[in-house]
Amino acid sequence: MKIAIASGKGGTGKTLISTNLFYTLSQDYKSLCLLDCDAEEPNDVGFFETQLINEDVVKQKVPVIDESLCTYCGKCHDYCAYNAIFIIPPSKVIKVIEDLCHGCGACTVACEFGAITEKDVVLGNVNKYVAKQVGDLIETRVKVGVYSPVKVIKAGIKATEKYDFVILDAPPGTSCPFIHTVAAADFVVLITEPTPFGLSDLKQSVETLKTMDKKYGVIINRAGLGDRDIYKYLEEEKISLLMEIPFEKEIALIYSTGQLLAEHRPEFKIELKNMFEKIISDYGNSSN
Repeated sequence: MKIAIASGKGGTGKTLISTNLFYTLSQDYKSLCLLDCDAEEPNDVGFFETQLINEDVVKQKVPVIDESLCTYCGKCHDYCAYNAIFIIPPSKVIKVIEDLCHGCGACTVACEFGAITEKDVVLGNVNKYVAKQVGDLIETRVKVGVYSPVKVIKAGIKATEKYDFVILDAPPGTSCPFIHTVAAADFVVLITEPTPFGLSDLKQSVETLKTMDKKYGVIINRAGLGDRDIYKYLEEEKISLLMEIPFEKEIALIYSTGQLLAEHRPEFKIELKNMFEKIISDYGNSSN
């Protein structure tokens, strides 16, 4: 089973839950992996004593146009769904905008004159670590300047296929990186906070997951802060409240120093384990 820990905004506590759930479950589940899908800013490794055991480079094919063979017919431009080929036929100007290219290969199919070949471009890395006394941790890390981390995230998800249980620490927001992460999950845990911003972003996440027919529940972090509007929303939408984490200075201090809350608070560890077992019991056989 794959469980995604996600939210509509950054800073709500996804990494807090992901790393502590990973630590908690490692005591009972051996075929377990934590995958950091926040490829633009991965930080799960910082909470464990780790050893890097494998590093896979993620590449993509990008077109190279030989202008001496190009007739400037414009078919490659017309075939490109991502506007990655810029062309001004009268001036005989044609360029590949590599940042927009998705490596689909449509332009090579379109060209009838052999003017397009391909080259490899590095997008990022999928790094596999062993976290001491915990288990396998896989990190996706996109190369600085790369337009989209999606292919790196997908490569990371593929690397988890051999595990029985996978925790996906999702990127923030509800755009493509979020969607490709939760698409691989059997259940999504949404982290939010009881503030107007938290409620607004939670609603966006919920509406996105509804269109994907995903099962989900909610953890409210910093409970006691803000108002009760988020609780009313959960009741109205009949969304399961999985857990509450109180708004306490000590929790923030433990997290900010790279420590695991489950090591300091046994009751938090028990809550996480009970939540996971309930998810397995209720949704473990779900195809979604």
